[in-house]
Amino acid sequence: MTGPLAGIKILEVGAVLAGPYATLMLADLGAEVTKIEPPAGDISRQVSDTYFASLNRGKRSIVLDLASDAGRHRLGELVAESHALLVNLKPSAIRKLGLTYDALRQYNESIVAVALTGFGLNGGDDPAFDYVIQALTGVAAMTGDPAGPPTLPGYTSVDNSTGLTAALGLVAQIYSGRGGQVDVSMRDVMLSQLNYHAAGYLDDGVVPARRPFGAHPFYVPAQLFPTAQGYLALFVTHDGFWRSLCAETGLTGWDTMAERAANRDPVIAAVSAVLATDTAANWETRLRPRGIPAAAVRTLGEALDATPEAVVQAGPYRQVRCSIGMDGYVPDYRRAPALGEHG
Repeated sequence: MTGPLAGIKILEVGAVLAGPYATLMLADLGAEVTKIEPPAGDISRQVSDTYFASLNRGKRSIVLDLASDAGRHRLGELVAESHALLVNLKPSAIRKLGLTYDALRQYNESIVAVALTGFGLNGGDDPAFDYVIQALTGVAAMTGDPAGPPTLPGYTSVDNSTGLTAALGLVAQIYSGRGGQVDVSMRDVMLSQLNYHAAGYLDDGVVPARRPFGAHPFYVPAQLFPTAQGYLALFVTHDGFWRSLCAETGLTGWDTMAERAANRDPVIAAVSAVLATDTAANWETRLRPRGIPAAAVRTLGEALDATPEAVVQAGPYRQVRCSIGMDGYVPDYRRAPALGEHG
């Protein structure tokens, strides 16, 4: 079967990660994505071939100097026959290059123009990168051991989250049947993802605190635990899970969520003592058949080795498959384009 977005033509003026990741998802779902690159190419081509390929498989590439009359003319021709254009640049550059809906509608009233920026189209040009947004939205302050410094996740959570949100906004506006501007900012995406933390602060005045081993603020026990060998993630969110855990480990008491929350420290101490008697791998093997959410902490290599079905071949590179599965459809995992290959 063809992909659900077959026949949809999308232009990308993107660099590095957030924008290209958004259109990668759309290309995996069957859209025809044409990557418009400057003469020097997307800067991610300079990082490594595998880096670029992981974000740009299945796309077309053309080279345009959008600051030139010829480049703007060709852009207009492409917009006239496309459904959407997604750009991730500074707001001033987006406007200067004529990549807003107001500038593009002369070529196509139905075009969807998606601007992916740090702080919104009207939010200024302050530099906005993944780590910077994690710092200024409170994410870094909430992450890490309470006795240590703020910590950043080991992957680009802001760029990936913003890319997914931009892809959703693009598809939603196309579905509406009308053209228009879609404005997605990295800051707003991360604030939105703080959902219950933000609501707790806004409505109840609760300031989120860092807890040892990433413990959940509401559920107990729900965190990482050191074991006889390795670390175990355990996530007991309701009393049924707790009863199952007690049946396997011999723990007793604290039968309700409220009791466990009110007695966090003794509960954690008791669970820690039990889990220290066996390895993380063995605990996973023992607990999961009982339906208890538990997993040994794995390295990236171990995680990929354990899920060979998630790895696909895209040209010369092995990559992780599209995360959206659909009945009757498997993406055509084609290689990433050479610079200007489809010009």
